[in-house]
Amino acid sequence: MTYEPLVSSATPRRRAGRGRFLIVTLAAVLALAATVSLGRWQLSRAAQKEALQARIDAQKQKAPLSQAEFLALGEAVGELHRPVQLRGLWLTAQTVYLDNRQMHGTPGFYVLTPFALEGSEQTVMVQRGWVQRNFVDRTQLGVVETPPGIVELTALIEPPPSHLFELGSKAAPTPVASAPAPAPAASGPTAPAPGIQGSSPIRQNLDLEAFRAETQLPLRTDVSLQQSGPASEGLQRDWPAPALGLERHYGYAFQWFGLSALVVILYVWFQFISPFRRARRRARDGRSL
Repeated sequence: MTYEPLVSSATPRRRAGRGRFLIVTLAAVLALAATVSLGRWQLSRAAQKEALQARIDAQKQKAPLSQAEFLALGEAVGELHRPVQLRGLWLTAQTVYLDNRQMHGTPGFYVLTPFALEGSEQTVMVQRGWVQRNFVDRTQLGVVETPPGIVELTALIEPPPSHLFELGSKAAPTPVASAPAPAPAASGPTAPAPGIQGSSPIRQNLDLEAFRAETQLPLRTDVSLQQSGPASEGLQRDWPAPALGLERHYGYAFQWFGLSALVVILYVWFQFISPFRRARRRARDGRSL
């Protein structure tokens, strides 16, 4: 008579359980490594943005550039956010009102006027301030006083005006002729109706290259100026700080580290605590039989 060796049925089950344990452990390690790495990356991005904000603040504390130094600037990227003091003439006829700009949560316009620098052929676009829009008649622009003649200007060197999203393609505006600055208006101007000579001063966005070609002004297109100081001339100048998104990076980092903690908790529960509880329950049931 031939006897076959008895093979315990627990052996394949034990091997399957060990293999499942290793697979789950590997998956948990990979998920933990990925989520921790992403969280650390978000923290590094936040640190970069904080360093950028510190550089911007340091630039604003530097001594103002003189007009000669500003005119001698080649690429002004290294001098962004630095104060500058200039003398020149406002070209009021080319004033532009950028629509849908807010200040303290109120919609209105950013008022931009070209500034012809004294003793040179260079013109620079100045973001002069913000004026509230007329909610009854959108084309009725607020009163903005523009001093005639040569004036002194204190401003910050900033990038060109930011662009807002707009639908569709924009037709090229009608060229307008350059004109000397008139005396301050006694009442708010009204945007010209379509079809008359000249383009509307109300725009969604302003591309400095296109504006230079439109007006034929010797306009500098790599930078603009942001006028600083208290409210005056009918304009407010509580300019919003650059949106660097620090809070967003810290929020994402919190989410990734939270997922890391969840992976660890689930792994410990299903790989150790839950099997231990099942084993104790089986042992207790076995003793009761």
